[in-house]
Amino acid sequence: MSISTKSQGPVENRLLAALPDEVLARLLPHLQPVSFALGGVVYESSERMDRLYFPTTCIVSLLYTMTDGATAEMGLVGNDGVVGIALFMGGNTVPNRAVVQVAGDAFSVPAPVLLEEFRRGGPCQILLLRYTQALITKISQTAVCNRLHTPEQRFCRWLLRIHDRVESAELRITHEFIAKMLGGRREGVTRAAGHLQAAGLIRCGRGQITILDRQGLEAACCECYQVVKNEFDRLLNTGL
Repeated sequence: MSISTKSQGPVENRLLAALPDEVLARLLPHLQPVSFALGGVVYESSERMDRLYFPTTCIVSLLYTMTDGATAEMGLVGNDGVVGIALFMGGNTVPNRAVVQVAGDAFSVPAPVLLEEFRRGGPCQILLLRYTQALITKISQTAVCNRLHTPEQRFCRWLLRIHDRVESAELRITHEFIAKMLGGRREGVTRAAGHLQAAGLIRCGRGQITILDRQGLEAACCECYQVVKNEFDRLLNTGL
């Protein structure tokens, strides 16, 4: 992690943008721009956190690592969310780790500052609780998807979620990394990518995937992507 010198504004994060002006004004003096590199660790399992992060261009995966080293993604946080919900939910630590999946920028805020605003009640508390409900929906739907749907459908779901949170159709990421996110084998991801490429939906290169047909990916995906997207839109677009 490094301090960012870019002029990017906090309203590029949907949660911060949704706050009333007077609430955002109280937070602004404490928001610090930071940059994350690909693969950077935001926090480790059971590590006590002292800051929360509002991504603007970076994407952070919430990962569980088993005792044998196997990993699986249980949540994804981009410019629609915040990393560190345990702090305002009263837990302080969590058994998962947070790893940067797409390099980029975020705004950090000290935990005591956000907790003070959260405890005021009102718009900030309502918005963060709605986001937490949406994140729970995402985690639950991911568990169902991983159990019931094909690797190809899960791959489509994952690509669409990433595409929603980045401006480019070109994603710099490897099949091995995707396999770790999906909790599967690299060979399975490679086969799924090959099928999608043959169908003209994506183009695969060394360490890069380019989305060619967004609508085609949506048609090839299971219903899980749309269920989660609808819930996020419903909860975060409702007035405070």
